[in-house]
Amino acid sequence: MRLIILILLVYLGYRALKLWVRQSLTRGDAGAQPTSREIDDIMTKCPACEIYFPRRDGVQHTVGGRDLNFCSSECRDHYLDHHEN
Repeated sequence: MRLIILILLVYLGYRALKLWVRQSLTRGDAGAQPTSREIDDIMTKCPACEIYFPRRDGVQHTVGGRDLNFCSSECRDHYLDHHEN
């Protein structure tokens, strides 16, 4: 009789845990992998002023076949003025 009660309790616990996990996943707070909206952005270093900034907020420019990311158009212009060949 104890074995049947134990099996029943384990089964009910399993069903409750499964329901809780399913509800957590649908709400998005179960600790799943972050989505693209949750990932802020890749930090990159400005070659002119050497600060780190999110790449999506920067200004991209190709110099000598290399793609460079600058924190602002002012830094891009400053870099181009001082590093022209």
